[in-house]
Amino acid sequence: MIGIYFSGTGNSKYILDVFLRSYDQGKKARSQLYTIEEPKVTEAIRKNEEIVFSYSVQFSNVPKIVQDFIARHAKLWKRKKIFIIATMGLFSGDGAGILGRMLKKYGANITGGLHVKMPDSIADEKILKRTITENKMLVMRAARKAKRAAKALQAGLPPKDGMGWTCRFAGFFGQRLWFCQKVNHYSDKLKVDTAACVGCGTCTILCPMNNLKLVQGKAAASGRCTMCYRCVQNCPKQALTLLGKRVVQQGTIEKYL
Repeated sequence: MIGIYFSGTGNSKYILDVFLRSYDQGKKARSQLYTIEEPKVTEAIRKNEEIVFSYSVQFSNVPKIVQDFIARHAKLWKRKKIFIIATMGLFSGDGAGILGRMLKKYGANITGGLHVKMPDSIADEKILKRTITENKMLVMRAARKAKRAAKALQAGLPPKDGMGWTCRFAGFFGQRLWFCQKVNHYSDKLKVDTAACVGCGTCTILCPMNNLKLVQGKAAASGRCTMCYRCVQNCPKQALTLLGKRVVQQGTIEKYL
């Protein structure tokens, strides 16, 4: 078994790691983790029949970068057994289900799904903000849930979070119907406060889309943002915003461990 993931602030990677460590307990071999951004992930998928796919939900939908990754490697998914972990700041309805349906189109066998509530990644909006203590407790509960799910999968009784029609209805009418345009295309809404930007280049290194570059010593964005919030969360001068007008709270997973 391998784990593959796409993670903006580290939530999805962390939960996948917890899940696989629990799943591998007592085994000699350790399941390997691969981000969808690294070239060797395709070969790893090709060689392994069982996969755990972890990603963060955006507006009850799959991030554009993940959608493109799945479609680009359509032939790889045939007959793969895939368990899906969907991390979210708010109830998504069918986070695991919608990714599962995408993979099923290419012949994958979806073995189950897990929904995990984690600290939200939208650093420039007040909604869903919690204290550090509250987020630490949230992460602890999420880790316990991931461990239980791993043991259930081992026992042949995996959870099926987000897989039913009720969940699909909730995901569609809860958020996807109203916000589908936000993830069906890459965004050109990322803004740079050039007065605050010091040209450190942190954002250009972290961006999975190469959407940011330095122009005359300042960060500049093009129109291919996948809304992962890495740059907003990690900018030392809080010079980047996407959905909101100012940074309210920065916090990657390391802050809550």
